[in-house]
Amino acid sequence: MGQTITEKIFSEHVGREVYAGEIVRSPIDMVIGNDITTPISIRAFEEGGFKELANPDGFAIVLDHFIPAKDIASANQAKISRDFAMKHDLKHFFDEKDMGIEHALLPEKGLVLPGDVIIGADSHTCTHGGLGAFSTGMGSTDISFGMITGGNWFKIPESIKVVMTGKPSEYVSGKDIILEVIRMLGVDGALYQTLEFTGDTVQYLSMDDRFSICNMAIEAGAKNGIFAYDEITEEFLKKTAELNDGLRAEPKIHYSDEDANYTKVIEIDVANLEPVIAYPFLPDNGHSVSQAVADEIRVDQVFIGSCTNGRLSDFKVAAQIMKGKKVARHVRMILTPGTQKILRDATKAGYIDILVDAGAVVSNPTCGACLGGYMGILGDNEVCISTTNRNFVGRMGSRSSKIYLANSAVAAASAISGYITDPRGL
Repeated sequence: MGQTITEKIFSEHVGREVYAGEIVRSPIDMVIGNDITTPISIRAFEEGGFKELANPDGFAIVLDHFIPAKDIASANQAKISRDFAMKHDLKHFFDEKDMGIEHALLPEKGLVLPGDVIIGADSHTCTHGGLGAFSTGMGSTDISFGMITGGNWFKIPESIKVVMTGKPSEYVSGKDIILEVIRMLGVDGALYQTLEFTGDTVQYLSMDDRFSICNMAIEAGAKNGIFAYDEITEEFLKKTAELNDGLRAEPKIHYSDEDANYTKVIEIDVANLEPVIAYPFLPDNGHSVSQAVADEIRVDQVFIGSCTNGRLSDFKVAAQIMKGKKVARHVRMILTPGTQKILRDATKAGYIDILVDAGAVVSNPTCGACLGGYMGILGDNEVCISTTNRNFVGRMGSRSSKIYLANSAVAAASAISGYITDPRGL
């Protein structure tokens, strides 16, 4: 019987052929922690009496949720991780000096690679499947076990094949594709399964699109999302290696066999897909932008950023739409680049000047607004159109506020009009 990419990655790691449903102990290539979850892992590590990390160069800590610290509690959280990093002389520790949102920063640094097994104490760790890695979120004690042993236990997930056909039309991006997938499957339709993205559409999807798609696989309940390695992956890694004097390791390339087993195959006609808007209060509550325009949804805040859509292409499309225009008087627009490099590149390209001239404000790289922590809290009954990944009750602030999820082009167009707007009509 043939194997999927995910089954092949685990087979290579455990040294024998394995298939969906098997429970295996696998080595881990990269363990990822952040300022919220890592202190719990550190506590478990130290209370267990352990002194050394099993694979210190395969452990990265990225302070990204509340950095720079927003209050005393967040400062003390960061201090725990910072002290641990200094104590163990961690090679891959990122704070204010080289900051970024973990799922944007680590690919940029060449630390996550095709064929890797990656775990992180953050549900959107599945982002790295865009590079052809098996990457998934785990709890903080699972992360501690990975720190101690260099491995962990996994149940090999079954796979759903997502077949995408056609070239995306203008202002349709990876965000719209994944929102459509989640609309079709529901928030638990891929529970503990792999979403494997295939089809002729893949050739038109940038790495930014692929990261965005895999980032939200968890919103359909998936264990991981994954794309196969291709020329676009190769070019991304080549540029990444040039910027970082090499990659962490050699990529390990796998492709699914033609006779691999899938629990389900879903098909998406991307050529005829409109921008998709997820209405409150679930990511699977998807509607076309045409419907949203007809519903005349007034917005108070526009947010472009996060580990889903805080990349250079997001600021490029927003600047293209907003050049020479202004943010509506009753709207505030917040931009959060995924990394300092993205901020610098967007500045050099002129995108930041255009957006600030339009009336936007730019924050440092942080997860703060996305999870309702800081840098963009919503007040009572306020409405936000956001490029983030979740629109649960109270996700970005007040429990009476509402979040509509969209791509960056729709967000930018909506900032101008003050209502959810179709960028194709501007």
